[in-house]
Amino acid sequence: MTETLTIRPMTAADWPAVETIYRAGIDTGNATFEAEPPRWEQFDAGKLDAGRLVAVDYAGSIVGWVAASPVSARDVYRGVVEHSVYVSPAASGQGIGRRLVDAFIAAADRAGIWTIQSSIFPENVASLTLHDRAGFRRIGTREGIALMTYGPWGGRWRDTILIERRSTVSGS
Repeated sequence: MTETLTIRPMTAADWPAVETIYRAGIDTGNATFEAEPPRWEQFDAGKLDAGRLVAVDYAGSIVGWVAASPVSARDVYRGVVEHSVYVSPAASGQGIGRRLVDAFIAAADRAGIWTIQSSIFPENVASLTLHDRAGFRRIGTREGIALMTYGPWGGRWRDTILIERRSTVSGS
């Protein structure tokens, strides 16, 4: 399937499909601390244009997305972002996440981003493996970093594993 996959910039028209995939990730309890996807306006305002991508399959369906937010408003951190990548459960295990991450890395390099980071739940083995293979390094475990408020994890403090990738082209 990945041979017929197209990676392209995300548009506002893609939001219903992106939101559905986001909600499926939320439902796993191992993708985000968020209990609900944001509205498009919130998502749009909080994400960079650079590397905001969707994966579209041969039938024209959006099967995954990737986007990033700045980690700080301070100018000294202008090249540091936190990214998220989500793949539709029906399309998992087909290399779509890797294609999205690779395309995101290329877009980030072109935009002068020097550090891409993310926090991943230790239980999300697929995401950790994807990022290991894409050249991210594990910085460490952030123990009890935030309180989960929903689902089977509701009321429990969760650990995350902080990962990062430094650009090889930005000169950092």
